[in-house]
Amino acid sequence: MKLHELEKNIGATHKKKRVGRGPGSGLGKTSGRGQKGQKARSGGSINPVFEGGQLPLYRRIPKRGFSNAKFKTVYAVINVEDLNVFENGTLITPALLKDTGLVKKQLDGIKVLGNGKLEKKLTIQANKFSASALEKIKEAGSKAEVI
Repeated sequence: MKLHELEKNIGATHKKKRVGRGPGSGLGKTSGRGQKGQKARSGGSINPVFEGGQLPLYRRIPKRGFSNAKFKTVYAVINVEDLNVFENGTLITPALLKDTGLVKKQLDGIKVLGNGKLEKKLTIQANKFSASALEKIKEAGSKAEVI
């Protein structure tokens, strides 16, 4: 079998529904939208949760429980390979990372991840280090200091 011999299965494709096109289509005049009303108009769609003015279900049911999500700590992450930009012996602080543009926002602190390879000897100060990052920092002869 060759590429030019391939055919679609029977019933795999359908004719396009030509709405509002004369006799025979079965969708002439009002194009299957019925007579008048909001849903017959262009752009006339109703919000799926709208219940005709009745107080919606999501407002009727009691709100229970507590979510800790808004209090979670979010770290600005940086990979070990991104630190190769600095010269040997540099003290890398969160402020320096922000000034150089490697981190946009410090958020709740900076976490160093172990993606890539560190080729410089640096002293890195951060709030958290992943296990693989610590391993690669020690391997390169650098120091990791937790703030």
